[in-house]
Amino acid sequence: MKEYLSTFTEFIWGFPMITLFVLAGLFLTFRMGFLPFLHFPHIFKMTIGQLGKKKASHGGGISPFAAFTSALSATAGATNIVGVPVAIAFGGPGALFWMWIVALIGMTTIFSELVLGITFREKNKDDKWVGGPFYYLSKGLKWDKLAWFYAFGLMLEVVPSVMVQANSVSVQVHHEHNVSLIIIGIVLALVTGVIVFGGIERIGKLSAVLLPIFVIAYVGLTLFVIVMNASKLPSVFSMILSDAFTPTAAIGTFAGATVVQTLRWGLARGLYTSEAGMGTSAIAYASADTDNPVRQSFWGMIAVMIDTLLICTLTGLTVLITGVWKEVEVGKAASMVSYAFKTTLPDWLSSYSISIFLVFFVLATVGVIIFYGESQAELLFGRKVRFIMRFVYLGAIVIGAVGGLKFVWELLDLLLFLIVVPNIIGIVLLSGVVKKAKDAYFK
Repeated sequence: MKEYLSTFTEFIWGFPMITLFVLAGLFLTFRMGFLPFLHFPHIFKMTIGQLGKKKASHGGGISPFAAFTSALSATAGATNIVGVPVAIAFGGPGALFWMWIVALIGMTTIFSELVLGITFREKNKDDKWVGGPFYYLSKGLKWDKLAWFYAFGLMLEVVPSVMVQANSVSVQVHHEHNVSLIIIGIVLALVTGVIVFGGIERIGKLSAVLLPIFVIAYVGLTLFVIVMNASKLPSVFSMILSDAFTPTAAIGTFAGATVVQTLRWGLARGLYTSEAGMGTSAIAYASADTDNPVRQSFWGMIAVMIDTLLICTLTGLTVLITGVWKEVEVGKAASMVSYAFKTTLPDWLSSYSISIFLVFFVLATVGVIIFYGESQAELLFGRKVRFIMRFVYLGAIVIGAVGGLKFVWELLDLLLFLIVVPNIIGIVLLSGVVKKAKDAYFK
């Protein structure tokens, strides 16, 4: 089963998904008039520039910033600390370049799906805003079957997604502190249960307070390691660019990679960490208290910049500039950042800081993605199934904590494929709605 799964994911995340994602992203970028590049000052002013200013209420929902941090929690998680080293371990340094390309193209993609998610949202039985791909595929595109397929795929995709997050923490904590994998999984599941039973409001409030603190701390430590090895930066950037377009030779523990493998791991991890094209961020942003879909959707572009262009880049540079990517075994790729920190920082600070970062990021991430999955379960099968899936997801955390690294990531990629395809079809066909909203906003 593992062999077939590996063969299929290698194929589908090669030429087929590369073509689909890149063509769709370029089409949307052209159609929206290069929005994130030509209007960046305005986008920054209407997002980061508005922090601290009191906002008027527009009919319920969590604050726009809480919606942003909730969605960012689902992306600025273990994928930043673990997913990037995994991409490099299997695809080589050039994978980081393709993560950048995904981010640049993905900014307009995520903007489009957020506009659609808010435009076609509605109030549920509890008088709370709900939205996302299911709503714009069914109400906007009028393709009920495609909407159902997406929602069912996302409901399943959350299982390997939480397994990946739990595996990221368990590998690190077990390696550094010799704690049993099963105990780590049970503790994570119990704490996550407390978070998710509080709903999106509790998740939003926690994320809005804690996420900026942990992101700034992580950025500070990675920058310190990079600055201390700054003389190697030119050769590292040269290696990233050259390996993006040529096969990477085997060196040390790195087994080598073809260009297709580099593309495959860079694209898949870049897409998962930014969520551009997945449509999941639209579920969180649809719960925001806002009267303007375009203005709220600017936060999505800022999230991609922070998550992929900043945090993932710093993680990638940290493991490359210290050389640990060719010294750490592939099976221990999840601990690469910890190894990289130890080359510059004291051992105790390296091991405890990465463990703390991973635990917080994973708890924040898992809380949001479980909310995504159970909301789809309720849409399709009702509230009872929503609670059943909640316990399925909590059980998956325990299983993921003891699961194999590459198998879990490849299972995730298989189910990512099932939700990305219908979502991209939807946002491309509904791009006229997005363009109309965008043009009206700027007029």
